Amino acid sequence: MTSDVSVIVITGNMGAGKTTILAEASDLLTGAGIVHAAIDLDTLGDMPDESWSDLPYRNLSCVWENCAAAGASRVMIAEALESDRELDRIQQAVPGAQIVVARLSATRETLRRRVARRELPVLRGAFVARVDELQLLIDRAQLEFTLASDDGRSVTDIARDLLSRAQWLP
Repeated sequence: MTSDVSVIVITGNMGAGKTTILAEASDLLTGAGIVHAAIDLDTLGDMPDESWSDLPYRNLSCVWENCAAAGASRVMIAEALESDRELDRIQQAVPGAQIVVARLSATRETLRRRVARRELPVLRGAFVARVDELQLLIDRAQLEFTLASDDGRSVTDIARDLLSRAQWLP
């Protein structure tokens, strides 16, 4: 028996466009009349203390429960998946869901430039350095199909491609 709940996890390095594509895909789904939730996992518990590392997933569970009660059967989540452990935690937070993972990719130069442009000077160096470390972890995890986010296509085209590959839009 297959689940009626579908999840798209939009993953990728910092600066790959996860949040941007999440918002655009959400707009496309809304325009098509498709009830869904769009969640940037960082906003559910980005804490500097590692002892709180499970907070985003605990919060996701609560948010998903409320979304499902309101009639949603689809959820898109933006999250940089470093290993299958994070994917397992999403599965636990959205029990029984069929999950598709889509990875946004860009050259390291593009990622570094985007991160440097958006971060405040006090942490800019650390975040730019994290790009290389995170790239290795994401490459090693191999959890996804890949969509380029720096190939000249519009945000709308990338979001539409994502939703089409996940079979959420024709």
